Amino acid sequence: MKPIYIDYLNALDIEALDMVDAEIIDAVEGGLVAQGNGQAVIEPRVHLEPDPSFNGHFNVLRGYVAPLDAAGVKIVGDYVDNYLHGLPSEFGILNLFDPRTGTPRAILDATVITDMRTGAVTAIGAKHLAKKTSKILGHIGARGTAYWNVRLLDHLFDFEEIRVHSRRPESRDGFAAKLSADLGKPVMAVADWRACVEGADIVVEASRLPEPQPLLKTAWIKPGGLVMPYGTMSAVELSLTDIMAKIVVDDWGQCKGGKFGSLRAHVETGRLSEQTLHAELGQIAAGLKPGRQCDDETILFWHRGLSLSDIALGKAMLAKAQAQGIGQRLRFA
Repeated sequence: MKPIYIDYLNALDIEALDMVDAEIIDAVEGGLVAQGNGQAVIEPRVHLEPDPSFNGHFNVLRGYVAPLDAAGVKIVGDYVDNYLHGLPSEFGILNLFDPRTGTPRAILDATVITDMRTGAVTAIGAKHLAKKTSKILGHIGARGTAYWNVRLLDHLFDFEEIRVHSRRPESRDGFAAKLSADLGKPVMAVADWRACVEGADIVVEASRLPEPQPLLKTAWIKPGGLVMPYGTMSAVELSLTDIMAKIVVDDWGQCKGGKFGSLRAHVETGRLSEQTLHAELGQIAAGLKPGRQCDDETILFWHRGLSLSDIALGKAMLAKAQAQGIGQRLRFA
């Protein structure tokens, strides 16, 4: 057997790539288009909870993207209390394989990949589902993915007003300060959910609740707005889906099952079903189904996170790394 090598990109390598906003969005949208065109295989994520007292779990995501000639598996640890240890809440590893032989091709640190691709899916959802004139963003949550949500959304919309809120004052204040510096515009840290959400054209709910609690009130949602909840524990009222002209998800297969997710109760009570679902985002990105069709539509987009997005962004990073001579090659066999 001839020698087998794998490409390895650690966190420092990925930082050195300095991926720009358009590169991230374009890569992830390519994965969504492949999904919409039926050129991908995605299996619902599975979870491993080592011990309830650890207050965390692992997500295992698996997929295949035919146009990229790649299969991948990502494992992400999601631990709510990691900030107490000076650690990010999520650590991830992405493994890429030759889909024809199973030969390992690459290992990438997927912590930032997870953050970037989540922000890209949020931004791509807004690209297709928000009003083009959206000028006010309300963002709940300040975890790793939150930064890329706001940054990539602002890349597309250039907001006149950005509001952020999270449970801990030091978290939301630091988050707002970093965003203000990086975006070159004021970002307001607000003290409560209502001040963040009410009147916003685009609302993102990325909270870190320990248990379901309906903190985001349906009455606060602006008619014609776009709401994108993706917290692990539901923070929305059951009535939220009642006001929606369209409900879109990233992948119905993984949204309809499992114990986690912002709209889990809506699925279990029949408010969100295959019949009430408008489309998967990939179908809209591929031009197979319409996105927003008029300004007065109030729309909900729920995403759980796609292995396809990880694979697509990972492949784009590998290509850039190879072009710039970044990363390491490891002997596998």
